[in-house]
Amino acid sequence: MQRPLAIGIHGGCGTLNPAGMSEEEWAAARADLARALKAGWRLLVDGGSSLDAVTAAVVVLEDSPHFNAGHGAALNEDGTHELDASIMDGATGAAGGICAARAIRNPVLAARALLDEGETVLLAGAGADAFARARGLVTVSNDYFTTGRRLAALASLKARSARGTLAAASEAEKHGTVGAVALDGHGNLAAATSTGGFNNKPAGRIGDSPIPGAGTWAANGVCAVSGTGQGEFFLRHAVAHDVAARIAYGGQTLESACEAIVFQTLASRQIGAGLIACDASGRIVAPFNTVGMYRGWIRHAEGPAAVIVATHDRLHDMGSPGL
Repeated sequence: MQRPLAIGIHGGCGTLNPAGMSEEEWAAARADLARALKAGWRLLVDGGSSLDAVTAAVVVLEDSPHFNAGHGAALNEDGTHELDASIMDGATGAAGGICAARAIRNPVLAARALLDEGETVLLAGAGADAFARARGLVTVSNDYFTTGRRLAALASLKARSARGTLAAASEAEKHGTVGAVALDGHGNLAAATSTGGFNNKPAGRIGDSPIPGAGTWAANGVCAVSGTGQGEFFLRHAVAHDVAARIAYGGQTLESACEAIVFQTLASRQIGAGLIACDASGRIVAPFNTVGMYRGWIRHAEGPAAVIVATHDRLHDMGSPGL
């Protein structure tokens, strides 16, 4: 019998209000979500690893201007991009993380290189950029990551701060993240996360996305998790690891564990948050407590595979993966 395959992605719970984007922009975002899923799925059906699948999916999202990672990332208070990413192998527990990088075109590739080398887990700032260059990864000028939407969001948040109305800012103005989880044909789980952090963040600020256990976690036989939301609280509550612990030690299902975190632990503190998670059977859940969350998945168990994506609160069946 064929073993289940699955890949799920999120593009952040900082999804824009539907009134804030044209249908053409929504369609473009949906198309990039589908491209990311298909990039990872193609590797899985060809017998590739879950690590390769989540890496490929996140690279597509980092290259898209519609998400807060790579090209299109948020700007800090100085108008500079500082990028974070991490990846984790559920088979071995190996992990790699990059934070406050300013020149790595695809931070997830640098995080993957760290994981593969198996020594250092986390590199920051200029050290992360130098590591990427030394490993032959593409580096760019910092303004490569800038888009008009992020410049407008930074200006809006600075204006809100001056007026004392920062608390009223939307999730889309504040933050966003991308991430992927996957289960391969060998039963191995993996997760990856990448972000520009939140708009107008303090220079040098590090959130949960590059930290294994906070924004990213994977453990074979249990689950793979990637989070999105206010990173400080994901750090304080070790959110990604807590999901796995609830399953491994508490006997909770994937759905109950994720919903407890999103709708109880975080929502009770008025924290906008979301997760994409996959368990050892290929089941995928994507709870969120914000107005919307970019998300999508492809899975194959008993029935045919289909590309399912959502850019707001509505799921769109994008048809067969066509592979």
